[in-house]
This record gives sequence, C-alpha cells and structure tokens, in this order.
Amino acid sequence: MTGWLDGRRALVVGAGSGIGRAVVAAFRTEGAKVAVLEIDTDKCARLRQELPDMPVIEGDATTRAATDRAVTTAVDAFGGLDTLVNCVGVFDFYQGVGDIDADVLAAAFDEMFRINVLSQLQSVKAAMPALQAQTGSSIVLTESTSSFYPGRGGVLYVSSKFAVRGLVASLAHELAPGIRVNGVAPGGTLDTDLRGLASLGLDAVRLNDSPNRASDLAARVPLNVALTPHDHAWSFVFLASDRSRGITGETIHPDGGFGLRDRHEA
Repeated sequence: MTGWLDGRRALVVGAGSGIGRAVVAAFRTEGAKVAVLEIDTDKCARLRQELPDMPVIEGDATTRAATDRAVTTAVDAFGGLDTLVNCVGVFDFYQGVGDIDADVLAAAFDEMFRINVLSQLQSVKAAMPALQAQTGSSIVLTESTSSFYPGRGGVLYVSSKFAVRGLVASLAHELAPGIRVNGVAPGGTLDTDLRGLASLGLDAVRLNDSPNRASDLAARVPLNVALTPHDHAWSFVFLASDRSRGITGETIHPDGGFGLRDRHEA
C-alpha cells in the first residue's frame, strides 16, 4: 500500500465483478473510502459479505433514482465525495449491422446505449454537486479498446464506446477546472462477467467463457499478455489520485500495446 488515495471518498458504479470489483479492491488498498452501486442482487450480497464496512447500494445505474440514492448514501457515509468511477457495460459479441434482425435493431440500440452510455451520464449528473463541493475531484469512465479501433466488438458496442470517449472529452471541457474527467480503455480482459444484450438473446452469454481466451488475448497484442481486472485497476487509481492532477480529457490504454499491433507486425 502506497496511500495514493488516502482520504479520498469514492463511488464505484458497476462494482460487483470484473474491473469494477478490482477497482474497489485497489482503491481500498490505497486508502480510499468506497461506496458501490451494483444492479445484481447476488453480487451485492457477496460484496456485503466480503466487505461489511462498505456501503453497497443495489440499483440500476441507468436510472436517476438509483444514482441519486448511491451518491446520497456515499456522501452521508463519508461526509463528501471526491471521485466517481463507472464500470458498467454490456457487449454485443461482434454482431455487425448485417447480423442484427431489422425487427430488433432499435431495441438492441436502445439497450446498448442505455447501459453503456446513459449509465455513465446518470452517475455523472447525480455526483456533480457533491464533486463540485470538493477541491481536486475527479471522474473516471470506462472506455474500451473499442473506443479507438473497430473489430473489437460489433457495430453497437464499438459505437457506444466511441460515445463514451466523446463523453470524456465533453465532460472534461464542461466541468473544468473543478472536476477532472478521464477514461480508461482496457483491452481484452480475463475474469470478466461482461455479458451480451438481452434484446439479442445474449444476456446469459459471458465473454469470459470464450474458448482459449487467455492464449487468444495474449496473441493479439505486442506484449503477449492476457490482462486481468487487477491489471486495469491501477490506471483508475492513478487517474483518481493527485499524481494526475494535471490530466483531464485523456485516456489511459492498458491494452498490451494493441494500438501498436500493425507496426509491430510489419
């Protein structure tokens, strides 16, 4: 423990598994007080059992009611809020526009953008007053390698993650100088509970269950590593800490060098 987040008070949205859960662990290790918002009942129960001192709010981050309740709970518990992290997401399993039936396209679009984009906006909107009341506050949103490169998801996932990248830029401009806003764009990740769209019948399918996932992830990138949520969590720690006080509107890429792939193979 280095104490990079000593005294920080954080709300982590989508914290029940994967990167969100790893962020909770890393923030607490670094001295932060953490509250979480999570939609899954079983994950909430597990969090309460594992971390009985941590406020756990069960609710849907795409709704105003849940995000308002989570922020209020965090502020009441800690006396304020310094950092918001959002790790909510859903996947489309690489389906292109030609793969999606016209009858479900609108529903799939609405579901993807509600979960991947609206959840981020709702959490930011709810947290803004509490964050603006502090000095040196920060927001860290979860982007993806798909925020920069096609092919790492289908047409809906990639476009939704480009939208999150746009949120980072727009919010950083709007909320400066009081609140720094940055993003983390993880590459392919092991040990994730990321699932597919219910509107496409994929809500029971987990990305992590893909065969040979570890070796496939390592083979994609110049560093030949299959990264875990724990690996990504430290990017969130850095962006929430005072070490990054001069950084806003930027994105960290813990992706094994995916963006260098073509030059690496040349």
